[in-house]
Amino acid sequence: MSTIRVAREIRASVEQVWRVVEPVERHVDWMADAESIEFITTQRRDVGTEFRCRTKVGPLRLTDVMRITKWEPRRAMGVEHVGLVTGSGVFTLTPLGDRLTRFEWEETLTFPWWLGGPLGAFVGGTVVLRAIWRGNLRRLAVLCEAAN
Repeated sequence: MSTIRVAREIRASVEQVWRVVEPVERHVDWMADAESIEFITTQRRDVGTEFRCRTKVGPLRLTDVMRITKWEPRRAMGVEHVGLVTGSGVFTLTPLGDRLTRFEWEETLTFPWWLGGPLGAFVGGTVVLRAIWRGNLRRLAVLCEAAN
């Protein structure tokens, strides 16, 4: 199991950041490791929404199945990973002013044995994913700040 945390201050209101983050299908616009998102449920927002995210990390590709478990507009979005990789994660938005938001992303993931189990979780999760997700937050900030 591996816990990964990244955070960034974004020069945009919490409302603007939520407008970019809220459409789950658009996460591919700022997540380099997300190739495509396909909804399993007809619902596309709120708790209970399920989707498949085609994920790539270097040469590794897999389909991550997720279910939204927390939905607090302009505050938080949580997911449960229920596919090959299991665990949970949450995006938390904290207003720091009218035009400044702290965006925190935390995930606790368990990798299957064929992805290296605990060693894969440490190397792939703690080291590689943290670096990728920091880049994701840079791209998210650009999208949010450009919309201001």
